[in-house]
Amino acid sequence: MRLKDEIASNIQNFMGSADLLFEKKDYTSSCILYFKALFLTFDYILLTTGKGVPKDHTDRFNKLKNSFLKFYIDLQKLYPIYRTTYTISVKRRKCEKVRDYVKGLVKEFKIN
Repeated sequence: MRLKDEIASNIQNFMGSADLLFEKKDYTSSCILYFKALFLTFDYILLTTGKGVPKDHTDRFNKLKNSFLKFYIDLQKLYPIYRTTYTISVKRRKCEKVRDYVKGLVKEFKIN
């Protein structure tokens, strides 16, 4: 399987699992998986535009900053939600914010 297809498949898998947890009102776990899908979505965008797949979060932030400033700014705003999942619970509203953002990107870039 090509890397592009594998990343797309992983995005769909994480989104599906996140949706199930969201329905069970486990917003923290759901949010973590939406973020995994978001990171992979950015990786997919970077890969398909010839920027390469980042090796870690720092590399991802740098590539987005240099090539897709809007996505970098959006991620800067959302990333604190991800960091809070390490210690505190995420409320429904914040989880929805992440979910809606990543679903919008998946739709915009036709990742299926």
